[in-house]
Parts: sequence; structure tokens; C-alpha cells
Amino acid sequence: MSSSDRHRGKHPSDTELFGPAPTPALRQAVSDLSWLLGRGYARNSAVKLVGDRYELRERQRLAAARAACSDTAREARAQNHLPAEALRGRSVWIDGFNLLVTLEAALSGGVLLHCRDGCLRDMSSVHGSYHAVVETDTAITLVGSRLAELHAASVHWLLDKPVSNSGRLAARIRELTKQHTWPWTVEAVFNPDTDLIAARDSIIISSDAVVIDGAASWYNLASDLILTHPCGPTWIVDLHD
Repeated sequence: MSSSDRHRGKHPSDTELFGPAPTPALRQAVSDLSWLLGRGYARNSAVKLVGDRYELRERQRLAAARAACSDTAREARAQNHLPAEALRGRSVWIDGFNLLVTLEAALSGGVLLHCRDGCLRDMSSVHGSYHAVVETDTAITLVGSRLAELHAASVHWLLDKPVSNSGRLAARIRELTKQHTWPWTVEAVFNPDTDLIAARDSIIISSDAVVIDGAASWYNLASDLILTHPCGPTWIVDLHD
């Protein structure tokens, strides 16, 4: 299947799993899981405990795990999150697959979770292999237009080198960079998380919990684009609180 036939939309069971009927139980599961995480419970065992209590299916348990965080983590993330105006004249580093897959899901009507820390997270997974979809170029262009509006001085994309087709994606981003004369560079590295956290003088764009917990400062660009710059038939499941 070529990228012209492929989307990153909803799973066949998502209408049943994330419709209006199960959402209240999912919200309560996120609340309980967040409480357990705040008291030192291991994530996997806490997810099982909460999932069993609310009889969640596997995909719902994954959603609860992505949406939940302790009060301490939520407060720390909020403290290190910068407003959009702070990007002016700054160096910006992008967690490439994290941002792009979320926007591709939004553009193709996939489930987005409004998580407890305010991030929008998708239910897709790269699983060691990335394939471009119909919405890929649009997603990249949306990022470029918004960062140009915010006058970021430079933008550095990091992609996971072990993920197959990361080289092809890097090449496509470079092609679009040249077309639009964006101040962008793209690099495929073995461990983007480590490099993103180490970039202390730059603003990090990601919604990955490990990355934003370790970053000196970050910006929630995915939510910015999806909530304030509508980019598709968005389906947002509110698990915020």
C-alpha cells in the first residue's frame, strides 16, 4: 500500500471503546491511576489494577496509561511549559515521530486523548517501522507554517534512526524545507530522547512523558495546532480530569 492509500485513522474497535458510553469509566480510571502513580505504585501493576477494576479492554488500558500522571508530574510539566511567544528567536528541537504521528492521526480522524497534563496524545504506534500516509506532507507543512508565525530562529528535527523508513522521512522533510526555505535541519539518531533532554538551551517540542519530564523547557505544539488551528475532523476523548 502506498502513502496515497494509507491513513493513520481510527482502529475498527475505537467507536465502541472510546464512544460516549465508556468515557466516564475511562475518566475515573485515569483519575485512580494518577492517584496510584502519585503514591509510588509501579506503572504496569497500577494499570493492571485499575484496568481490572473497570474491566477495560487492552486498548482502553493503553489510553488510560497515556492519559494519567501524578499531581507532581503534572505540576512540573506545567512549570516547564513555555507560552507560544517564547519561541520567538529561539532554537527549537522537535521529537519528530512523536509530533508527526499525532498530527497525522488528527488529520485522518483518529482518536486523540486529552490527557491529564494537557497534552493531546494519539493511539497510534510506530512499532519499529514508520510509513508515510496521505496526511504526512500536510502535517509537516502545518508545523512549518506555525513555527514561521512564531518566528523560531532555527528548528532541528530528530528522528529515531532504528525505526525503518526514518531516512526516507528525513529526506522528505528536507525537500519541504528547501521548498519553503524554512530554517530547519533534520537528523536521524539512535536515541532522540537523550539528545532532546540534553538540549538545555533549546525549546523541546514533544508530548512524550519521558522527554518533557527531562527537558529544561518545552512547548505543546501538537495541542496548539489541533486546538487553535483546526486541521481536520478531530476526534478528542476528554480524559483531562
